[in-house]
Formats: sequence, structure tokens, C-alpha cells
Amino acid sequence: MTLNVVKHHRWWFAISSILVIISLISIFMKGFNFGIDYTGGTIVEVVFEQPVEVSQVRDVLKEYNLENAQIQLSGDTTGDTSGKDVMIRTRNLESSESAAVVESLTKNVGQNTVKRIETVGAVIGSEVTEHALTNLLIAFLALAIYISYRFEYKVAISALIAIFHDLIMVLGVFSYFQLEIDASFLAAVLTVVGYSMNESVVIFDRVRENTHTHKRSDTFADLANASVTQSIHRSFYTLATVMFACVSLYVFGGDTTKNFALCMIIGFASGAYSSICVATSLWAIWKSRNKNDVRNQQ
Repeated sequence: MTLNVVKHHRWWFAISSILVIISLISIFMKGFNFGIDYTGGTIVEVVFEQPVEVSQVRDVLKEYNLENAQIQLSGDTTGDTSGKDVMIRTRNLESSESAAVVESLTKNVGQNTVKRIETVGAVIGSEVTEHALTNLLIAFLALAIYISYRFEYKVAISALIAIFHDLIMVLGVFSYFQLEIDASFLAAVLTVVGYSMNESVVIFDRVRENTHTHKRSDTFADLANASVTQSIHRSFYTLATVMFACVSLYVFGGDTTKNFALCMIIGFASGAYSSICVATSLWAIWKSRNKNDVRNQQ
């Protein structure tokens, strides 16, 4: 049975367009919630006499509008959610605010000893961010040249559109829900780019092989559908494997890894969808409307 993906191309294009537009509106209207790694902030580290729950500490921080603070456990822990040594990373606090937080922790959570209270600068400055974006653009250009050489420019553009689609999906979700963007976010985004590109290359490599064996009566849509059908099992197994790892990290990992895992979950799901449904449909429709391509195929 051959999957007829291209037949529903209008649905794929409409769904993707709506999601991209919503994401872009959110990005430009709401912006992003950059974490302490980008903006700098205050670190408060205390050691409690008895193990405490992360939820107890967060309840106290909510009183000071610090519910988005990062809470890390270290030292003598009794699991993933409780421990004695607690480190809080949050926005810049005045000395009076820090003192009030510590006092409230003592009153509502338990006796503790303050190890340190210090203000730190941004780990990732604007210059580093600019370099990262520049490198990302260079990577896009290199990918376009490589795919154009290995396949053709229509394949390169289709694949790059799929990658752009995936990046916008990730950024849109993080912007809309104001999820914190920390140092690990860039690594997750680059991983999504690599995954999306790999999925597209696998499918278009199958398209290239089928081009040499196709029947004269086959259309570009037939080639695309056959190629997707032949590679769908591999794509599914790859997606299932990486999703299992990322979901496990999201569920069982600490608070500091949740957004890292979520970024990849969103990106991988979007990457599988865009590679199978969007990129191949875009290529097939583009080729079928080009008279020279149709003439060469026949």
C-alpha cells in the first residue's frame, strides 16, 4: 500500500501556514523569556537541616514572584525532588530581597545555613548569541550547497523550508507559553536542525533512487508518495527512539532539563511531520508545475 501524502498537500500547507503565522505573531508580540544564562541574575544557595521538597521551596518563591526560578538539589539528596542542599537561580535581586527570601525559607520550610548569595553576569552574552546565529546561517548555507550538489536546488529549498518550519514551531511554543530559554536551548535547537535535515535527506535520497527506475506514466507525486512509503518505517523507528529518550528525560529529569527535553520533543515531532508531509509535497508540486522538469521526466 502506497501512502498518498501529496494528495493532501493543501491540508499540510494550510496547517503549517497557520501554525507558522501564530508562532510568528507570538514571537513578535510576546517575545521570549530568557533565563539567567542570558540576562544574569542572583544565586542563592542554602543547606537545610532536613531534606526539603522542591515544591516547598517554589511555594515560598511564588510569594516574591519568583516562581520561574531554577531550583537545583545537590549534596545529600533523597531522590529527584528532595534534598538538603538547595541552589536557587533567579533574576537579579536586591540584598533586601535576598534576605527576605532566606528568612521566608527559614520560617516556612525549615532551619538552614546560607552558603552563598551572589550576583552573576550573563553566561551567554550578546556577542556569543550573535556568533551562534551567524554559525547557524552558515550551516544553512552549507546545507543548501551540499543538498543542491547531491540532489538539486529544488530539494535544497524544500528541505530548508522544512527546517525553518521546525525552528519556528519550537520558538513559537516557547514564546507563547513563555518557557524559559537557557544555555541548553541552543544545543537543543541545533539537534533539531540536524534531525530534520537527516529525515529530509533520507526521503529525498529514496526519491533520487526511484527516479532511475520509475515508469514513464509515474508523476512526481507518485515518486514522492512511493519514496515516503518506502522510508516511513525507518522514519517512524527513528522518531520513536529519540522520543522515548526525550520523554524519559522530560518526565524523570530535573527541572533544569525539562525545557531542553521539551524543545527536542517539539522539534522532532515537527521535523518528522515537515519532512514527510511538507517537504516532499512541496517538491512534488513544484516539479510538476515546471514544464522543463515534466518534459525531462518523460
